[in-house]
Amino acid sequence: MGRLDGKVVVITGAGGGIGREAALLFSGEGASVCVADMSREAGEQTASEARDAFFQEVDVADPNSVKAMYAATAERYGGIDVLYNNAGIMPADDASILDTEPDAWQRVQDVNTKGVYLCCKHGIPHLLERGSGSVINVASFVALMGAATSQISYTASKGAVLSMTRELAVEFARRGIRVNALCPGPVETPLLMRLFAETPGALERRLQHLPMGRLAQAKEIAQGALFLASDESSYVNGATFLVDGGLTAAYVTAE
Repeated sequence: MGRLDGKVVVITGAGGGIGREAALLFSGEGASVCVADMSREAGEQTASEARDAFFQEVDVADPNSVKAMYAATAERYGGIDVLYNNAGIMPADDASILDTEPDAWQRVQDVNTKGVYLCCKHGIPHLLERGSGSVINVASFVALMGAATSQISYTASKGAVLSMTRELAVEFARRGIRVNALCPGPVETPLLMRLFAETPGALERRLQHLPMGRLAQAKEIAQGALFLASDESSYVNGATFLVDGGLTAAYVTAE
């Protein structure tokens, strides 16, 4: 018996990284999964490896695309139980506020903030039709901490996701909907490793600040999302759910 038996889950950004791991994990735990991503090749590959999943191309910054994603899922599976709003970007030109231009700022906000807004706006009505459901919005540990090596638009977008999550959690709690923010620490994904590779010594410097001395693996974050998606977390609502290896608890790490 799986932890998500009978549940229908929509995962954005499921073509790679944490989203891909979550799609495979959730499907293995009994869920039917919409693998939503902008990349058809990556999304179809993920869906083909899952037990019960299909690929849906989506641009989370486009309301019509988001609505089509949910409509296709509901038509295929008869409804939706879980929204895992995972899609996000962290471009290299997002830097200090002194160096980040308005177009770079807006590009991140459109995906990371507006994307979550649209996925909640058009997805929550499907959960209300079920009378219950779980929404998992991906924020980040950076929503809780500052950094001298700033990525100002990314940080601001994740802070917005955290605040939006709390508001939605309170609004819909008595209608059977739980809304939580999953806040990963640094994860060993192709995107992050590519950014580290562009600056010699960057990875080594970051590892000094991690109590566990390593980056998270994508599957470790997906395991946290699995708990929030399942009925095991039935009294978890409005939470800042940190999966960061103790990073936000640290002041000085062990030698």
